[in-house]
Amino acid sequence: MATGKRASKAKTPRTRSKRTSRAKAVARDDAAPRHPLHPLSGADARRELARVRRLCLALPEATEKLAWGTPTWRAGKIFAMFADHHHGTEHVALWIPAPKGAQEILVASEPARFFRPAYVGPSGWVGVILTNIGDERLKAMVLEAYRLVAPKRAIARLPKVDDE
Repeated sequence: MATGKRASKAKTPRTRSKRTSRAKAVARDDAAPRHPLHPLSGADARRELARVRRLCLALPEATEKLAWGTPTWRAGKIFAMFADHHHGTEHVALWIPAPKGAQEILVASEPARFFRPAYVGPSGWVGVILTNIGDERLKAMVLEAYRLVAPKRAIARLPKVDDE
């Protein structure tokens, strides 16, 4: 009788658990978040977060979502991430994707304003030190980052700029 194969057991039909998938989802929502919100470091961080939030949420289909304990802004994919003294750095910053080659140029030419952020820096993202950049330049950089990741239908909804 020992042929090297296990004797097959009769299969019993699976019954549905009393906890449905909806109940499981609710139970997960009640649990502590996997990455809790990191408290802001002070008045500068609150002011800079409000400035970035205003710029990012003004863009079509842009949403804000907490990820890794910090605010991120998305239009399909992430186009900006707020960093308040991330891993002990000495600044409040915004991490944004940049066109190919732009990171090296920005970091080399203006190290007081730009840096290569942890995790996403190898993918070409740029860290922008928010206290060292004006509103107009920040707005232009956020818009450029948005255009890199947003869906075409959202980009089409951006106001047209007259080049006069």
